[in-house]
Amino acid sequence: MTDPTILDAVNAFAESWTDNDTRIKEAFLSLKSHLEASDGVTLDFNSRPGVSYSLRARHAAQTERDLFVMVDVIDDDPSERWLSVCFYGDMITDPDEEGDLIPEGLKGSDGYCFDMDEFEEDKVAYLKARFDEACANAS
Repeated sequence: MTDPTILDAVNAFAESWTDNDTRIKEAFLSLKSHLEASDGVTLDFNSRPGVSYSLRARHAAQTERDLFVMVDVIDDDPSERWLSVCFYGDMITDPDEEGDLIPEGLKGSDGYCFDMDEFEEDKVAYLKARFDEACANAS
């Protein structure tokens, strides 16, 4: 179970965020809700205004890593925020080859990152499928 103060921080961030026509806030909230509903998953939130807001998910059965996915809201321009969703490379597949392989890019390990600068229902669904895959591998 996620610490309620973490959820309060995420919700306060979301409430303060004025979305624009890219609907990135909608994508973020949809991804957040999916993670919250996943069994055995706890969330952490790292807020670095002007840089990023990072939602990190961990499965209770994980022993070697402190997360299985990181959903970053990139905040270099608050009026044009975008998402970077990153997984460890050995925890997911990328059948549609939508992600970018980042050697040693996720806490020193190879990772896949998926960037989103506007809401796309298909891409959100694809990321949720990767969440489920990574969560299963983490457990």
